[in-house]
Amino acid sequence: MSTSSYLSDRINNLSESATLKMTKLGRELAAKGVNVISLSVGEPDFNTPEHVKDAAKKALDENWTRYSPVPGYPELRQAIVNKLKTENNLDYDISQIVVSTGAKQSLSNVILTLINPGDEVIIPTPYWVSYSEMVVLAEGKSVFISTEIDNNFKITPAQLEAAITPKTKLFMFSSPNNPTGTVYSKDELAALAKVFEKHPQVFILSDEIYEHINFVDKHESIAQFDSIKDRVIIINGFSKAFAMTGWRLGYIAANKTIAAANDKLQGQTTSGTCSISQRAGIVAYEQGLESVNKMKEAFARRRQLVYDLLRDIPGVRTNLPEGAFYFFPEISSFFGKKDQDGNIIKNSSDLALYLLNVGHVATVGGDSFGNDNYIRLSYAASDESLIEALKRIKAALGKLA
Repeated sequence: MSTSSYLSDRINNLSESATLKMTKLGRELAAKGVNVISLSVGEPDFNTPEHVKDAAKKALDENWTRYSPVPGYPELRQAIVNKLKTENNLDYDISQIVVSTGAKQSLSNVILTLINPGDEVIIPTPYWVSYSEMVVLAEGKSVFISTEIDNNFKITPAQLEAAITPKTKLFMFSSPNNPTGTVYSKDELAALAKVFEKHPQVFILSDEIYEHINFVDKHESIAQFDSIKDRVIIINGFSKAFAMTGWRLGYIAANKTIAAANDKLQGQTTSGTCSISQRAGIVAYEQGLESVNKMKEAFARRRQLVYDLLRDIPGVRTNLPEGAFYFFPEISSFFGKKDQDGNIIKNSSDLALYLLNVGHVATVGGDSFGNDNYIRLSYAASDESLIEALKRIKAALGKLA
């Protein structure tokens, strides 16, 4: 009996996470003694702020170690409500907030509670690798809207209108975007909202996890438009802004029916997320954004550094991302070229593997994000590492013929 024959169709149809795969390959190479610089993982290279860690230690000392409520502690949900009002001018009640084991689980919960087999989910490309696979798990159908570097990877209202059919149930996107760093302005979101107003059966899943890493004015949420707010589900969390990736703390803000459905699903899967993480999350939101803004300053400097270095590499084309901590440069000019062993670079995955094995820099092929002509680079690394990584990339690409 083959391995796949006794596994479910659900798991056999699921792709492995490309970002985690490249991170794994990079670690395996590093374990052999190779000096690998990883630009593949979406993780701030900063430590969790001291006041947040202190809150976790205090929670341990105070024995916050028992099962937590499925949707999260009321104090954390209230802190999230306060944050949404203060920072985003959005009004929610704690009954509309569900805390989960990371924004990734929050995304999955929403999709599983909304999508029936055959329902269509519109996803602009490029998109975060797990979006389409979560739709696969829910037995829905992904409908992709293509964007390119020349328009900063943004969809138009006309493209959105053309993609909507009677089967469309959900539209999902991120701003700031992973992998492109694209940020939608208030006017651009307002134009998309006008389209959604004409299609009341369509819900909008707005992934705002990179909200605080924004280099072009303040963050704008599509939930600000009253005409569609009841159909918007905000996804957010603590991993990027507060360098809390390992703490696994995310949440949704949605209408009460959707929030209750997520609570119900979570009650049968993971139940409430880590009690200690939640107590730390309360303090993170209550004590302001000073540490966040310091981290953002470093990312702004690195963004300019990487932009200048990428533009100096022949055959690479890039824009200047407006948020998050990624570049998504176009690298299709290297397709068809050969490495030193005569292997042909056929696609972005081939190029990413080549850069890992020859340049010893871990990146991620753009095919996993919905556009094969690009690769993703994370600049969540030190200035010195970024300078060396781009030097290696330039040298490796220069060897292709």
